[in-house]
Amino acid sequence: MEVSNDPIAMATVAPLAPVTSERPIRDDLETSIPKPYLARAFVAPDMEHPDGTPDHNPRGMSVLQQHASFFDLDNDGIVYPWETYKGFRVLGFNILFSLLNAILINLLFSYPSLPGYIPSLLFPIYISNIHKCKHSSDSGTYDTEGRYLPVNFENIFSKYSKTKPDKLTLKELWNLTDGNHVTFGTIGWIINKVEWGTAYLLAKDDEGYLSKEAIRGIFDGSLFDKMAKKNSVEGKKMR
Repeated sequence: MEVSNDPIAMATVAPLAPVTSERPIRDDLETSIPKPYLARAFVAPDMEHPDGTPDHNPRGMSVLQQHASFFDLDNDGIVYPWETYKGFRVLGFNILFSLLNAILINLLFSYPSLPGYIPSLLFPIYISNIHKCKHSSDSGTYDTEGRYLPVNFENIFSKYSKTKPDKLTLKELWNLTDGNHVTFGTIGWIINKVEWGTAYLLAKDDEGYLSKEAIRGIFDGSLFDKMAKKNSVEGKKMR
């Protein structure tokens, strides 16, 4: 198949659509990531980690399932509100914040993930159906089946990282969520702001930046495991 060298056919900026120059996309992804447009079922690659997180075992789960499974404390494939609460506590959040997240997350995402149509008052989230919990106005890094799209992950930074190329400030995170806001997707937009705000509180560095590596670790859940181990070690040292 012949590759087109036509500059019009390959253009990513349209002069009459200023937003296309304000939010540029990378055209060099294939120098590091093979087929960056191909959604990955098991791993979360980026330009620095083309094979995903080293030594992170997907255990047969999609990337979105890996993200959610951290909160499945008894590994039965179901996340109950008390498990969500305990998961946030293990990550270092306080009692009130953990409680509010447990209520919000399980209240919003339980019913879409249920295997049937009858609601459960225990508000379980079934990890096997976690892809049904994907909402509008997000970054598009997860596809509708819970796979991971490297191109959309990299676009987060090419579009919104204006201060440092591999980090996001709180203001840039706000711009990211505003940029992803689609018509009739206001509920998803609000949820997205809460999600990114939580990510920022969890993993921001001493300079107030949320790094690319931390964000990638949130997408595949590997950062949760690292944070839990770190907090466990620090807790033992304090005893």
